Amino acid sequence: MWKEEENKLHRSLTFNDFRQAMTFMQQVADVAEELNHHPWWSNMYNKIEIELTTHDEGNTVTERDLKLAKRIDQIYDLMMASGE
Repeated sequence: MWKEEENKLHRSLTFNDFRQAMTFMQQVADVAEELNHHPWWSNMYNKIEIELTTHDEGNTVTERDLKLAKRIDQIYDLMMASGE
């Protein structure tokens, strides 16, 4: 689940393997481009750390972050349910 800390939304995700993590990142990248709002993230094998904040609004959590977080959750939930 998302945690709001230091004016950022943060979530840690775990995948079955590296390939699944990369598939997830590509799907999120497509959404980020669509919304013109991009996450800070890091990846180590099957783990991804994500932080969302709106730099244009003084590095605070805005509706843009909440919207992207919701879409990220949808992608993750669908991927985990389907075992992609």
